[in-house]
Amino acid sequence: MTIKLLSPELAAQIAAGEVVERPVSVVKELVENSIDAGSSRITVEIKGGGIEEIRVTDDGSGIPAAEAPLAFQHHATSKLDAPEALDAIATLGFRGEALPSIAAVSKMTLTTRPDAEDMGYFTEFAWGRPVGDGARGSPPGTSVVVADLFGNLPARRKFLKSAAAEAGRIHDLVARYALAYPEIAFRLAVGERQSLATPGSGRDADPLLAVYGAAVAAGMLAVSGADPETGYRVEGFASAPSLHRANRSYMTFFINRRWIQNRMLTFALEEAYHGLLPEKRYPIAALNLVLPYGDVDVNSHPAKREVRFHQEGKVYSTLQRAVRSALVSAAPVPELGAERRGTWAPFSGANVGRGFFRSQFDAGASGDSRPAAGGDNRVDAGLDGAGPPDAALTPQQALPALRVVGQVRLTYIVAESPDGMYLVDQHAAHERVLFDRIVRRAAQREVQSQPLLSPVAVELTPGQVATLEAHREFLQTYGYELEHFGENSYLVRAVPAILVTQDPGKSLLDVLDLVAFDGLLRERGDILAASVACHSAIRAGQSMTEAEMRSLLEQLEVTDNPHTCPHGRPTLIHFSSYHMEREFGRR
Repeated sequence: MTIKLLSPELAAQIAAGEVVERPVSVVKELVENSIDAGSSRITVEIKGGGIEEIRVTDDGSGIPAAEAPLAFQHHATSKLDAPEALDAIATLGFRGEALPSIAAVSKMTLTTRPDAEDMGYFTEFAWGRPVGDGARGSPPGTSVVVADLFGNLPARRKFLKSAAAEAGRIHDLVARYALAYPEIAFRLAVGERQSLATPGSGRDADPLLAVYGAAVAAGMLAVSGADPETGYRVEGFASAPSLHRANRSYMTFFINRRWIQNRMLTFALEEAYHGLLPEKRYPIAALNLVLPYGDVDVNSHPAKREVRFHQEGKVYSTLQRAVRSALVSAAPVPELGAERRGTWAPFSGANVGRGFFRSQFDAGASGDSRPAAGGDNRVDAGLDGAGPPDAALTPQQALPALRVVGQVRLTYIVAESPDGMYLVDQHAAHERVLFDRIVRRAAQREVQSQPLLSPVAVELTPGQVATLEAHREFLQTYGYELEHFGENSYLVRAVPAILVTQDPGKSLLDVLDLVAFDGLLRERGDILAASVACHSAIRAGQSMTEAEMRSLLEQLEVTDNPHTCPHGRPTLIHFSSYHMEREFGRR
């Protein structure tokens, strides 16, 4: 096979692939350049999810007219001038690859003017080739317009998501940098609609309010801490334990105000909340770690999303201790005899009375009528028959016949069989029962929808809107009826009949967050079914009568896979007769 040099055009397209994966990659590079330019105002405008057009405008230092053409040469940068500078990078951009890489896969126009110059300058490129330049009147700062992204690479474009999904990614990026730079006024416009705006006041709480809304901002705790040995510091906000979400996408980490993704930091944050959050719930956080530039390598990932630390253990402990300290300081003093509920209860549900189980098991299994969601779900009688197994199921004999003995910690059902003792996780078991029922009925087009007595208005984030629109047909298939109510607001008019909740709006938010978590399950329908099942299932910390426990075990026995919940967690643990006898010295 003959070895030959790549053509300049092909080499540029390959290099662009390392920097520009999708529209949000373009926005990231341009916004970071604007921040490095000392801007106090940054405006991002997109059309068609950024595929049709991206416009980023700032009031930063601008580029002198004589240097603007050089900015489109590979490896041209104003941010590095010596090899040793790579060991302590203090700017967001530094490689000099952003502008030429973006220009190689788009139609691009840059207009710029330093404050000291009377006239601006523009230069235009089409698929990496210059097509025009010259003087142009403009305010101080820089404006970059990127149009027809990947128009010369249709194979790349076909792998992009919908316009709404791509716009959601861009919103998340701009929101995160708004959190990191409260002194910069960020504005994001999606089409004709303003999606995000921050005042640039310099007050840390203002971007929180703009990004998450008043309710979330009010539930955030200030975090501040330092390691006395290294001087590493962590600053920012983390949610009180009463405020949590269904996936990890609300955790935001910065290193010296550079947004990064790092599993170690995610684990450190979750450890700080150990014992304070319900199962499979995650905090909201925006945390900035301040480290000496020489102690972090930001050049280890082509897109600069991941970093390496010189003292990873110290970084972990600094963040974990600072967050834990904030949580402990905000914890209320326990009251003897007071009902444990709300923020600091270790379980996700309160003991809401016997009628709660009637509505879950009976309505789910037999399809009988019940009060509309959002109303009174309590039923005061008829609990002895907590619901027979679904008639469409036939016994699989995957489990032996189990006899209920009792309940431990309001979380585990104790049962016995001829071959020993079983501990059954009531939430995981109920998840499996509901999941199988939902999937089967959806396949048979038998899913029942429960109209609400009064529609519930829900305010979504742009990311949640993108998820809803991308999965609207599936949401309808599984029983949700939703109506657009202007901007990011929707009306919930009906929910799956199997879903028992006093807050249908919150259930929709949780379902959207779970569905948005890529890789949860392989099939979209399974993701939705698992989301609804998880939100509908009995929680840890809720008492059950013997009839209710017996009904649950009977239904679990005839599911397709009684040994795990839809997410792969075990539903039960077996203690064999042999091992119990051996432990008691009978063998």
